[in-house]
Formats: sequence, C-alpha cells, structure tokens
Amino acid sequence: MIRGLHARRCGAQTWQTQMKIHEYQAKAILARHGVPVPLGEVVFSAADAALVATRLGGGVVVVKAQIHAGGRGKGGGVKVVKDRDAAHKAAKDMIGMRLVTIQTGPAGQLVERVLVEQGLKIERELYLGLVLDRATERPVLMASQEGGVEIEKVAEETPDRIYKEFIHPGAGLSAFQTRKLAFALGLEGPQIAQAARLMTSLYDAFVATDASLIEINPLIVTEDGSLLALDAKMTFDDNALYRHPDLKELCDTAEEEPLEVEASKYSLNYIKLDGTIGCMVNGAGLAMATMDIIKLAGGEPANFLDVGGGANAEQIRNAFKILMSDTSVKAVLINIFGGILRCDVLAEGVIAAVRELGVRIPIVIRMEGTNVEKGEQMLKESGLNFTTADTMSEAAEKVVALGK
Repeated sequence: MIRGLHARRCGAQTWQTQMKIHEYQAKAILARHGVPVPLGEVVFSAADAALVATRLGGGVVVVKAQIHAGGRGKGGGVKVVKDRDAAHKAAKDMIGMRLVTIQTGPAGQLVERVLVEQGLKIERELYLGLVLDRATERPVLMASQEGGVEIEKVAEETPDRIYKEFIHPGAGLSAFQTRKLAFALGLEGPQIAQAARLMTSLYDAFVATDASLIEINPLIVTEDGSLLALDAKMTFDDNALYRHPDLKELCDTAEEEPLEVEASKYSLNYIKLDGTIGCMVNGAGLAMATMDIIKLAGGEPANFLDVGGGANAEQIRNAFKILMSDTSVKAVLINIFGGILRCDVLAEGVIAAVRELGVRIPIVIRMEGTNVEKGEQMLKESGLNFTTADTMSEAAEKVVALGK
C-alpha cells in the first residue's frame, strides 16, 4: 500500500508536503542560530571555485555538488582536493554533470552549483537529527555514534545505536536531555557543554523556521576537539511558508519535478509517482484510498492528484492537462465524490479537456454525490469513449485492465 506520501513541491500550501533546500542554504540558517559550520561559499563556475579555495587559504578544500539528494559522495559529487587548481578541476567536472545517486533515480540530477568548503582534520563522525514524531506528537532529537553513513540502515539493522529524546513543545529542549545525548555520543569534558549548546541551537532553528526535518550527518569532532556540522539537510512544512517569505525564496524549482511545479500554479495537490495509472480525485483521504485500491487490483498509480473539494471546471481541465503531460500514463481513473465539487461540474471539465487535448488513452470515471445523474448524462451525450463504474473496486479493475 501507499503510505507516508510527501511532495517535493515548492511554495504551494498543500496536504502533507515539504520544501527542500540545498546544503549551503541549510548551513547558513543553522549558523544564524548558533550551530557551528565549516567556512565555505557556493559558486556557479569553476573559476569562482578556484577563487574561493584561495580565500580559504589555498590548501585542502572540499568541493560538494549541491542537489536535493543524498548519497552524493558515492556518485562522485564530493571531492577532497589539495589546492586551488584541483578545486577548479573538480568544480569544472561537477558543474553541468548529471549526478546519479541512490535518491535521484537513474536519470540523475543536473548539478548547477557547488559548495567549496575548508578542509578539516576529522577525528570522529557522529549523527544528529530532529524530526516531528507523529506517534507522540512531539519533536524528537536523535543522536548516534554511527555518523557519516546511511542512518536508515543503522535504524534498521542496529536500532539500539540511535538514542532519542522526545521534546515537550511547551517546555522545549531541556539541559538534562542535551547532556544525556552528549554522554551517549561518547563526548567528554568541554565537548559536553559544546554539544549541549549545539543541540539547543539546532532546536531553536527547528522551531523558528517551522522545519519538518533537520539532519546533520555527519556531525564531526575535529582533532582539536571542536564540533561542527559537516553536512546539513533541512525541509520545511509548506503549509507554514506564509510565515517565512525569506525561506520560500530559497526554493530551487530546477530541483523539483516539473509537473509538480506546474500543478502548484493552479493550486493542485499533485505528486508524481512511478506507475502507469493516472489518478484524479477530490479529497486527500479518497486519493490515498484510490491509489491503494489500484494497487490491490494489480496496477501502479502514476500520481497523487487531489483537485480539492471546491474545484471548478477550469481547474479540472488544468488537472487533466497535468495528467496527460506524464508520458508514462496509460489509463486514467477519475474518482469523485460530489459534495462541494458537483458531478456535473466535473463532467464539464473532463469533457472539455479530453476534446481540447485529443486524449486517446482509456478514461474510467466513478462519480457519486451531488448531480451525479446529470454528470453521467453529460458524459454519455458527449460522444466520447468514457468507461463508467459504480464502485471503487469496479473502477480500479476496469482501469488496470484497460491500462494493460
């Protein structure tokens, strides 16, 4: 079944979505809240990378591709180089490449900018993460001595190596909690107080920005005993961005799925998936149930698309255009409960879109609710080849069969 659905879209106020930003942007935000980070600058050209390397002392620097995906090092997106000439070459090789990682898919992601940072002598690599735990309805601060690796793998194979402190939103992060985690990380002496300040600053940033996740992997201990956020990841709740216009400006639409960006222009809640059955539904819960029943029928949904309860014919037409822009879609299931969105309004929009776009693929429609008889009559009289169904299970079986 499909669970835990999250969009990558920038800017739209939608259901359960989040906005991502680049590493260098996350570090700038964390630094403003007192989290120590390495010195560095983002650049868009190899020549500028050489200049930054010179400003950082002309010695060892790290050149890091900036894309919204993890696993960059394994894909060749992180290079430790010895001088400005090597920094120039590394940046030249990275900028313009399509970086393929475990999170980008086989098509990879175009690298348009790189972060050039000071090289540091690392003694230990740790992990810190802050996320909202929906089970307890509280933020949870997580720490592990297993830094610099995929934390998901650690959580699956050795969950006892991840230490957690749940934070009461009224009380905030307590000093005893930060000390407890610092001891769990094996820190000693002055590092305990340093770690406590860092964790407090991390939580301050989390609350102040309405973040949905902050991850520092790795949090490093240098040879002189200092703690720094060597890497940083932040995501934000889209529905809170109206309070943070400065954060909204950090959105890099080039990193987003083009169809999701296009859908946001029409206030449509759209998330692209990997299947072949296009879905158009009104209501997030009904949309999730529709995708589940498609999978039960042996198909794979190509998207999540909630047109909303108050959609009009124009929005329906725009939604259909988005669906048809996905070349992997082989059939479409429209599942509408007519409450605020009347069934005749849906029929009007779908008929107009199919005629305008010259749609050739099968379309299965299941409608129930206000003006359903009128909507069904409009579909029949349109002269177009729609397939109708009375129940969700019948609609799912028909669309999967037609899609094959």
